[in-house]
Amino acid sequence: MQTSSDRHEYPAHWEADVVLRDGGTARVRPITVDDADRLVSFYEQVSDESKYYRFFAPYPRLSAKDVHRFTHHDFVDRVGLAATVGGEFIATVRYDRIGADGMPASAPADEAEVAFLVQDAHQGRGVASALLEHIAAVARERGIRRFAAEVLPANTKMIKVFTDAGYTQKRSFEDGVVRLEFDLEPTDRSLAVQYAREQRAEARSVQRLLAPGSVAVVGTGRAPGGVGRSVLANIRAAGFTGRLHAVNRAFPEEQRELDGVPAHRSVRDIDGPVDLAVVAVPAEQVPEVVAECGEHGVQGLVVVSAGYAESGPEGRERQRALVRHARAYGMRIIGPNAFGIINTSARVRLNASLAPEMPRPGRIALFAQSGAIGIALLSRLHRRGGGVTGFTGVSTFVSSGNRADVSGNDVLQYWYEDPDTDVVLMYLESIGNPRKFTRLARRTAAAKPLVVVQGARHGAAPQGHAVRATRLPHATVSALLRQAGVIRVDTITDLVDAGLLLARQPLPAGPRVAILGNSESLGLLSYDACLAEGLRPHRPLDLTTAATPADFHAALSRALADDTCDAVVVTAIPTVGEGSAGDAALAQALRSAAAAVPAKPVLVVHVELGGLAQALSAAASTAPQAATGTPGGAHTVPGGPRPPAEAEAHDGTRLIPAYPAAERAVRALAQAVTYAQWRREAADPGKVPEYEDIDERGAARLIDGLLARGQGLTLGTEETCGLLGMYGIHVQRALPAPTPGAAAEAARALGYPVALKATAPHLRHRADLGGVRLDLADEEQLRRAYTELSELFGTPQELRPVVQRMAPRGVDTVVRAVIDPAAGAVLSFGLAGAASQLLGDTAHRLIPVTDREAASLVRSIRTAPLLFGWRGSAPVDTPALEELLLRVSRLVDDHPEVVAVTLEPVVVAPHGLSVLGASVRLAPPPARDDLGPRTLPAY
Repeated sequence: MQTSSDRHEYPAHWEADVVLRDGGTARVRPITVDDADRLVSFYEQVSDESKYYRFFAPYPRLSAKDVHRFTHHDFVDRVGLAATVGGEFIATVRYDRIGADGMPASAPADEAEVAFLVQDAHQGRGVASALLEHIAAVARERGIRRFAAEVLPANTKMIKVFTDAGYTQKRSFEDGVVRLEFDLEPTDRSLAVQYAREQRAEARSVQRLLAPGSVAVVGTGRAPGGVGRSVLANIRAAGFTGRLHAVNRAFPEEQRELDGVPAHRSVRDIDGPVDLAVVAVPAEQVPEVVAECGEHGVQGLVVVSAGYAESGPEGRERQRALVRHARAYGMRIIGPNAFGIINTSARVRLNASLAPEMPRPGRIALFAQSGAIGIALLSRLHRRGGGVTGFTGVSTFVSSGNRADVSGNDVLQYWYEDPDTDVVLMYLESIGNPRKFTRLARRTAAAKPLVVVQGARHGAAPQGHAVRATRLPHATVSALLRQAGVIRVDTITDLVDAGLLLARQPLPAGPRVAILGNSESLGLLSYDACLAEGLRPHRPLDLTTAATPADFHAALSRALADDTCDAVVVTAIPTVGEGSAGDAALAQALRSAAAAVPAKPVLVVHVELGGLAQALSAAASTAPQAATGTPGGAHTVPGGPRPPAEAEAHDGTRLIPAYPAAERAVRALAQAVTYAQWRREAADPGKVPEYEDIDERGAARLIDGLLARGQGLTLGTEETCGLLGMYGIHVQRALPAPTPGAAAEAARALGYPVALKATAPHLRHRADLGGVRLDLADEEQLRRAYTELSELFGTPQELRPVVQRMAPRGVDTVVRAVIDPAAGAVLSFGLAGAASQLLGDTAHRLIPVTDREAASLVRSIRTAPLLFGWRGSAPVDTPALEELLLRVSRLVDDHPEVVAVTLEPVVVAPHGLSVLGASVRLAPPPARDDLGPRTLPAY
């Protein structure tokens, strides 16, 4: 690397892997003196036209002086970055700091000239846009606030790169040159542009893996059996529509095919492009295979080989090397230790997995980090007996294994716009980037249901997963996911149950549920389950065991026509002696009734006897029927017209999901009700209000001055009150009382009545321990209380007593905000006291919080009725409480150096509130990678 005396230390943190517009990857890194030969080679491959656009004149070759200038940087005033693939340059960008006169300058000058050069073969891949994001982030880090660029009018591609970036710009034309100036501070538009580009690039990178035109299976054994041979057989059996190749370096030179598939000793020997390679060789042989694939231009890898991070430290380093090696060639990886991928589209028909059977085509997408769970999910959605009956199919399936590269975030980017997917089911054992996941989940959930079950909730993530540390408990993470519209469930059974309902039925308009059927007991169980899930059930309608299919049809039709009903649960037990004919008639009756009112969901709770489950399934599908299954699974009956979601049978009808237990059916319905409510609210998320009395600049100056003292500090009382006061948050004064006389003097200054509080750490905010005396009306009561506390808990030095003026009576609450390194800034609210802490009754929202979210936060705790006049008490001033939450949110969002805020207690009275205690902690803010340039996780 560089050794020049005019340079700063090499900024390794600027190195990053990025996904380009076409789904390939490139490495972005600083240019150093060691890159002279690479730069010359790169320049030789650039067309004369591109050189002319860069230098405004014919410039066939770089002089030695040019090479020196373009490779020697101080990484402050002069910076150059290169995008590389396979170790070679494909594009460069540089900036030079300039002063007001346009000449080279140093800080405090905050403007720089920027220029790009992209190899012609790589133009149109979004390389320049990615480099602009990275060079802008570097410039901001070095104190540069504005870029200037001079471009020839004919260079429309580069002008578009700048104008499309979303920054605030100024454009002028002089001497035949377009001059662009733009601020580098991220704006809402620049972030929207960045996120849109990120989505297109990452979705395209997954699409290249799931819809390849050609596949090579590397490691197909010569003898039947083995992982590679099994994957090859599964791809063949699925009817893959593209070209398929078998690769094994142990094949005899004369061997030309294996099981009817062209056979090769190396990927290099394949005539024609290979889009996807499935790697099934021992881990120690994988690097050679990656090199062969990269040199042949393979676009992506599915690595089913084990022996990586799941096996310990040595394997973890092997995994890091694998990712670095693949990305150097622009390839993305699913795995290692992956179960594989499936795409049931008739255009692809790819089963590049260890699943021996291709799932039925459908509109449910599945993602599983665990191969075993992936098998279970596929099995439940595929089986008719013991699992899910009826024609419920899969669009695409991804089992990521160790998730070293392609993750749940990437597949969400793909499924968000995938026209073949209506519902997404995910099993996650870790969330590598919670901040990004919640952002993508919120966007996806606004378009289609996203159901998630999270494993490893109460322990460490699996060894193979590289995840960021988080200080948030699982319950908090779950609450934040629900805020993003994620339907979070606890088990695989719940995952499938919810997915089937959402795939087959419309979303309910509300929580009102009609219950009808021929089993009084099942009806009562369903009624109780509805109450337990917070639904509003009507009294069950018992049709008696003598009910005929016509009776069911009439009752269901009346329930669906009732304006006070949002969904219907049908309970059914088969009629003894009627056999399959009666079962089919009942299924048809339910189907025809539901078809008449397609806007309301219908579910069935059944007891499986004889052929009922098969009849319910057979009425919706002409597919061959499977054998009778076990009674533990969910089954299906045909329903009305196609909802916004999936699951069509062969004849185009919608299926009604049926469940073997009332609790399972109602739980799925309750999740659908909650999700539907979120969808309605997400359409109008509210706004972050502006408050005229907020002094944002004054707070910034105060924070900068305080942080100058050290890297992190908890503010004192006066500093805390001063900072909070700049955001309209006023803390009631508490004066120290080291002696009884000082307490009396403080009370006279504040005015009676007063409270005497012990603030020692073990007594602070613990009124239940007796360290607080309230409503002290005069000095005599104050001195008596002082003596009592001293006798109970020790000397004043141990008690640290303070005197505070009494606040109006109300409900004691707690408001907290914290910046978590993984999840971001989180606002929390709950009632004060040991009971709430013991029950974990705290609600959470991501910052910034809107006015609608603040109102929801107050109402989402279980003890919220205490704020709204429970048992005849006076309702408190919740609008004032919501405003306080919004002000705390603004403080933390405006100043990420405020890493923790606690307001405790906040006494909310019928009119107004009082903040009686507060603490604030400052620290340099953690990196916000969601605001920085697009990058893949570092290895």
